[in-house]
Amino acid sequence: MRLDKYLKVSRLIKRRTLANEACDAERVKLNGRTAKAGAEVKPGDTIEIRFGAGTSKIEVLSIAEHAGKEASKDMYRIL
Repeated sequence: MRLDKYLKVSRLIKRRTLANEACDAERVKLNGRTAKAGAEVKPGDTIEIRFGAGTSKIEVLSIAEHAGKEASKDMYRIL
C-alpha cells in the first residue's frame, strides 16, 4: 500500500492530500529514510512523522484498504 494512503486509512494524518504534502516536505521517514508518498508500506516497517517540534515513531502492524475508527487503531503501534 502507498505510504500516503496508509497514513490516511490508519488515521495518523486526517487527509491524503495532507499526507502527500508531509511527504513532499520531507517530514515523513520510512525505515529511517526520507520517503515519498508512493513508497510501499509493509507490516514491520517503521514510520517517523515530524509534527511541528515533535516526532512520532510508529510500527506498521497491518495493512487494510478500508478501516473504521476502532480498526484503524489496530493497524499500528506507537514506539
